[in-house]
Amino acid sequence: MSNLTPNPKTYQDLIALIAKCLTQGRLQAAQQVNTTLLETYWQIGRYIIEFEQDGQARAEYGSKLLAQLSKDLKASHGKGFSRRNILDMRRFYLTYPKWQTVSAKLSWSHYTELLAISDDLARSFYEQQCLKENWSVRELKRQKNAALFERIALSKDRTEILTLAQQGQQLDAIQDVVKDPYIFEFLDLPERNYKESELEQRLIEKLEQFLLELGKGFAFIGQQYRITLNNTHFYVDLVFYHRILKCFVLIDLKTRAVSHQDIGQMNLYLNYFRAEENVEDDNAPIGIVLAKDKDEILVEYATGSISNQLFVSRYQLYLPDKAALQQELQRILQAES
Repeated sequence: MSNLTPNPKTYQDLIALIAKCLTQGRLQAAQQVNTTLLETYWQIGRYIIEFEQDGQARAEYGSKLLAQLSKDLKASHGKGFSRRNILDMRRFYLTYPKWQTVSAKLSWSHYTELLAISDDLARSFYEQQCLKENWSVRELKRQKNAALFERIALSKDRTEILTLAQQGQQLDAIQDVVKDPYIFEFLDLPERNYKESELEQRLIEKLEQFLLELGKGFAFIGQQYRITLNNTHFYVDLVFYHRILKCFVLIDLKTRAVSHQDIGQMNLYLNYFRAEENVEDDNAPIGIVLAKDKDEILVEYATGSISNQLFVSRYQLYLPDKAALQQELQRILQAES
């Protein structure tokens, strides 16, 4: 806190200085408490593992050890030592045997969510995403349930999957921005026929969750963005700007299967934005036709001669079959190993 501006000149300067000092002090205190808590739980896990590994002299405790520890620690130290919590402390040390690999940027609640992931690749991915995108525990839970790792990984080869697990999602190419499918379970829309305008409005109402599903770097520009050509008006459903890739991202929503006319219309939008909306530093825009379903062959032929960055993706209103995605991912890893 030594870099704070000294000698306030007015009373308002004094108030601002004190407020800044308090904010920084509380933040540092919270970070220190979190670091101490993580190290304490890591040490407890270490003690338990070392006790278990001490040989036959400890065999009489067997599987009853954690239950007995829970009972005795709760009696002497109060709440916080349920059998589940002690099991998590033990797993914490087993998963991160080197304290240096534990990040104090994540809370104990983050780590208990991560420890529940049995697959090492998936756990590493979600840990990296938490650190890079500052996910809350709630968002980590949602992305786990929505099988984000599996959905991204299935579009990559074995080497790319391993890199994804080690480093998190890298936005090195346009394709890295686009998912298929997108999961909109946060909308709480029933499986019925509904208008595209209804879907669009619900996404806007849940914009924070929508941006998280889209991924890092998206900034909302507007909805029903008007384009005028020869006194004819066209409207792009949703327009975003990607701060990392420095380009517009146009999304057109379809509550049915995509048609070749939808793809042609998006191509028109992209041509317009590239000519009329882009400024000097902008890269070519990206277009995503987001539909209830798609015919892969139709999409292949309809986009075959298009030079613009145009993608067709599906959306789902329910969580995917995570087990099926995991099986498919394992099949890819084993086939290429």
